Amino acid sequence: MGWYSIIPPLVAIIVVFWKKEVILALLLAVLSAEALLLLHTGDQSLWLSPVTSIERAIEIITSPGNARILLFSIMIGALLAYIRDSGGVAATVELLIKRGVARSKRQVGGLTFFTGVAVFIESNLSVLTAGILARGLFDKFKMSRARLAYIIDSTSAPICILILLNGWGAFVLGLLSNYELAASPAEILWGSVPFNFYAIITLLIVLYTIFADKVHGPMKQAEVDLTRTDTELAAAPASKARFMLIPLTVMVVSMVGFMLWTGSGSLAQGSGSQSVLYATMLGCVVAYLLLLSHGRFTHKELVDTGFKGMGELLPLVSIVLLSLTLGASLKVLGTGVFVAGIVGEFLPIFLVVPLLFIAGGIMSFTTGTSWGTFAILIPIGVPLIQTLGLPPSLVVAAILGGGVFGDHCSPISDTTAVSSIAAGCDLLTHVKTQLPYALFAGGLSVAAFTLASVVMI
Repeated sequence: MGWYSIIPPLVAIIVVFWKKEVILALLLAVLSAEALLLLHTGDQSLWLSPVTSIERAIEIITSPGNARILLFSIMIGALLAYIRDSGGVAATVELLIKRGVARSKRQVGGLTFFTGVAVFIESNLSVLTAGILARGLFDKFKMSRARLAYIIDSTSAPICILILLNGWGAFVLGLLSNYELAASPAEILWGSVPFNFYAIITLLIVLYTIFADKVHGPMKQAEVDLTRTDTELAAAPASKARFMLIPLTVMVVSMVGFMLWTGSGSLAQGSGSQSVLYATMLGCVVAYLLLLSHGRFTHKELVDTGFKGMGELLPLVSIVLLSLTLGASLKVLGTGVFVAGIVGEFLPIFLVVPLLFIAGGIMSFTTGTSWGTFAILIPIGVPLIQTLGLPPSLVVAAILGGGVFGDHCSPISDTTAVSSIAAGCDLLTHVKTQLPYALFAGGLSVAAFTLASVVMI
């Protein structure tokens, strides 16, 4: 549908920054996308767009992978409520400070960063583990939740796309396996790691903010305006750290086990959506049994606590659902394919790679998905490798980096919403405070890809 296909994401982005209302923005974007689809098919009954929007959402919910993401997002609310109301967060904070693991802002930031790096198996699990562990510490040291959301969001996807011993690597490897190239798909994929400039630069910037203890732009203002009371720390101070640490450890360890199980013994082939859901539910069960056996809570109190935690996250879960629905509508509209056409036939050859990065960034920003960007751009990038003789690993790195870059910036990305959930941060605040860092890293990456192209081509 050409230029018309970018109207829905533009509607979403404009309304988000104009009205500061994400759910309204996503609703209007989905409605406009469905209205355009009706017009494209010759159906003038635009009043049916709300009906087709509902059907599109139902289509999303009935997809097993999407249903698992939504259920996981709800269940994490129960787990957070258990470890918060039990006093496990406060006790863990005191334990880490007592042991000298987290006695300063730098140590807290470093612990958060390295937790996210260690849990490289799945991006959602990475943000979830690091976010839950660090929330109380960030409260204790008067660091904003926006800063926490930035650290965990900007650690998870970059580290997953660099280490590649996970579902990310398996997905890209599967896409590359459809083509005949001089090198093997695995060799090309691993060769892309040192050229994935966006992921590397992003991680370096995160480390700078941690160890220099400096933030800039809207993030600095968020730190200045920090007036939140430490409700999680004050909930139940006389408690045990095991109420938080045991469920969290069970969740991480079982995630590895479920990845191996669903992948028939291979971590890379395991299902991330299945594993993170099963691990989260097991963590909830363990937290429930710990608190029940301790005698501090009755069964009814624990059930009420769990549902209260789920209810607290319903607005963000609604955002995740609408983001997935919009992504499905945009796929039918062909938004991603149109944006990919930015890379034209008559460009100077040394600009092809940096423009693939830019195209990936625009595509993932407007569609809210990095994996969808990989699926569209790799079939475009590989023929360019074959016909123009471009370095395969450099082209693949540009596509992967562009997908992660746009996803970091996008207010309609489900990854952005999950990071907000994990950090306990307002979604729009997270987008606004992270955007300058992502744009800075993106600008440096364009320069790096251009220089690498000039040298290597």
